[in-house]
Amino acid sequence: MNTSMMVGRCLRNMLLWLCLTLTMISPSWAQNAPATEPEEAGLATDDEDAFAAPVVVDGEELFVVRGSSALPATARAEKVQERLEAVAEASDATEVDVKLLENEFGIEIQIDGRMITITTEADATYEKFDLDILAGLQAEAIEKSILAYRDDRSGAARVGSAFAAIIWTILFAAISVLFFRKRQQLVEFVTRTIRKQFATVEEKTQAVIRGKAIAAIAGYLVNVMLWVGYLALFYYYLSFVLLSFAETRPVAELLLNYVSQPLANFARGVIGFIPNLIVLGIIAAITRTVLQAVALFFSNLEQGIFALGDFEKHWIAPTNMLVRLVVVIVALVFAYPYIPGSDSRAFQGLTILAGVMLSLGSNTVVSNMMAGLFVIYRRSTNIGDRVQIGDKTGDVVEIKLMETLIRSTKNELVSIPNSQLLNSEVVNLTRKIDGRGLLVHTTVGIGYEEPPAKVDAMLIEAARRTKGLKKSPPPFVLWNKLADFAINYEINAFTSRGEELPKILSDLHRNIVAVFNENNTQIMTPFYTADPDVPKVPNTEWDGTLNGDEK
Repeated sequence: MNTSMMVGRCLRNMLLWLCLTLTMISPSWAQNAPATEPEEAGLATDDEDAFAAPVVVDGEELFVVRGSSALPATARAEKVQERLEAVAEASDATEVDVKLLENEFGIEIQIDGRMITITTEADATYEKFDLDILAGLQAEAIEKSILAYRDDRSGAARVGSAFAAIIWTILFAAISVLFFRKRQQLVEFVTRTIRKQFATVEEKTQAVIRGKAIAAIAGYLVNVMLWVGYLALFYYYLSFVLLSFAETRPVAELLLNYVSQPLANFARGVIGFIPNLIVLGIIAAITRTVLQAVALFFSNLEQGIFALGDFEKHWIAPTNMLVRLVVVIVALVFAYPYIPGSDSRAFQGLTILAGVMLSLGSNTVVSNMMAGLFVIYRRSTNIGDRVQIGDKTGDVVEIKLMETLIRSTKNELVSIPNSQLLNSEVVNLTRKIDGRGLLVHTTVGIGYEEPPAKVDAMLIEAARRTKGLKKSPPPFVLWNKLADFAINYEINAFTSRGEELPKILSDLHRNIVAVFNENNTQIMTPFYTADPDVPKVPNTEWDGTLNGDEK
């Protein structure tokens, strides 16, 4: 055999995998046409495997035969294949003797005097051909298959197959050497490059970025991708080597189908999805434009370029979020029919399941979200206000959609669900109502024997000494209760420093005790048993020293 024939056979085997891939992407008429015909042939479509099966030789489908309940199509196809291979192996001749003989079952096809198959009326009905035409086509396919079978197993073909396998092996060996020598270098190069880039960003922006960690992750991903690529090349190398030999070609085609068929299906799906993808792109572009317009509108509103009547500034952010959410929801509604698989039962079932889960498990979430909107828009409190909610007092730090965060007077961060905030009394200690400020008050009990005017004067004096209480309007005293053993006097004074209320009350109490001690008057609250011989007031000033202190 000359060199040109060897090279030709080698190239033919090397390019055969391309033909297989093209065949997967563009299925032939023989693969697709019969799929729509069983009902027209009057046969049951729910048992198709028993009534139609292809005759396959060396991985190539020749034609389809029909079967019956007595002789299933698969068994008949296997018998035809066995006879064909037996005739092909019986001789090395480059020509075959083909005869078509009529018998009671149809037209018998003989090759070199041996019966291969009988073309029946059922086959002709299934293929929608005349019986003699179909028999001729099947005989021609059998003849070509036998000659190809013998040619693929000839000495020249063996040499060509071995030559192709050697070429594939050399190529894969070269790739393997390059992979194992350069893989680590490539990973280190990527890691080093990313680390330098992040170092430059950190230097220019003065930002703390963990460049080493990100570079390590990138290097790991590159390493994984390289190994995946190498294993994929090994998979195809093994398939192509097996494809080079006629005996192992069915195994090679099976291996290729495990990967190539899903990839081909995916490619066909992507191509078929292009029109929907264009529509989704248009919807996404329109949605993006609308969102940009909304952001520009609220940005100008926040900067004060224009105003909307009584629209308050702290409403801008939540309103912007709500409008953007509505735009996205409308876009999703329009895009839903064009999403891949949206019309499938699985997708619809998943959507229903998600809806049921949200409806059953999101009552608290939805109530908190709605309450958050009411809290934001009803103006009961703003960020920075000192509020009292139940037994919690503190400054509002942040109002979220689900919760409100306050910093207590003890510097604790307290999270209050918005549903609780909506259903509770909120005392705003910062908000001004009439300009006079917040009215601070506290109560003391003084015995009936003390002149009320004196008590009033002492309480007003304590209020005047307290820093943070206004002198105008002036403090005043109310008689809160005529108790069994004392009169409960309530001192009231205005302040504009609601955020300092705990400190102001503490100073007021301190000054009340000081003033009453200075005037030798006993405070009888909260309990009273009997009049003591000596008033319970300190007689001397503290020298500033505690027992046990080191001198």
